[in-house]
Amino acid sequence: MSLIASYMPLVFVGIIALGFAPLAWWASRFIRPRKPTHWMETTYECGSEPIGDAHVQFRFQYYAFAIIFVVFDLVTTFMMIWAVAFSNLSPSAQMWMLIFLGVLLLGVTYALKKEESIWI
Repeated sequence: MSLIASYMPLVFVGIIALGFAPLAWWASRFIRPRKPTHWMETTYECGSEPIGDAHVQFRFQYYAFAIIFVVFDLVTTFMMIWAVAFSNLSPSAQMWMLIFLGVLLLGVTYALKKEESIWI
């Protein structure tokens, strides 16, 4: 099988997707409501009357906590792969993983010393 033939299913799906987008836009002109009503322009709050301002300012600690969670989730994924293949890895691969863990530990130490209030 040639290289071009192996990409033909991808090209076929791309052509279908490019053909579907204008068709969906054209169909939406007939389906959507023409005039916005008062209820369509309000903030959705479970069908009840909106109260107060829609803009709410969150503290940075929420975002920092989420970023740290994602980082540790990725690290857990890398460590699971490393632990499964540990006996088959070369010494240089093991050294690079230990360097990775050391850099991670330095980052966690820095984050804890820099912003202790991030965990509150």
